[in-house]
Amino acid sequence: MKRQFLVFLIRWVLNSLGLWVAVSLFGTGYENTAVTAGAWGFLMAGLIFSIINTVLKPIAVIFSLPAILLTLGLFMLVVNGLMVYISLKLSPGISMSFINSILTGMLLSLVNYIVSAALELRQTTSAREI
Repeated sequence: MKRQFLVFLIRWVLNSLGLWVAVSLFGTGYENTAVTAGAWGFLMAGLIFSIINTVLKPIAVIFSLPAILLTLGLFMLVVNGLMVYISLKLSPGISMSFINSILTGMLLSLVNYIVSAALELRQTTSAREI
């Protein structure tokens, strides 16, 4: 249980950092949203994204499975973008267009993939030491 909570905390912080980078890169059309939202705004957005990604994404994937199969998985970009878009709409002070949310979803998917690979590598390394 401690390990799962630690993994959630790591993902939360890295998702917050990824959102900050994405908002800084892709912009929102507003002046300096990355500055006005502040660190707490991005930590809140990262928490909302982590919770939505954990709860809502599996449901969205199941409902969009025909489109995912038809496009050979490319529709997952839209699903990831939708999760980011919903998260940012619920976050105070941060907004982004849907197209930029798809790009942000690609960036955050990469971040989550790297975190998962690093944690899996660490787990297999510690299992070999036993």
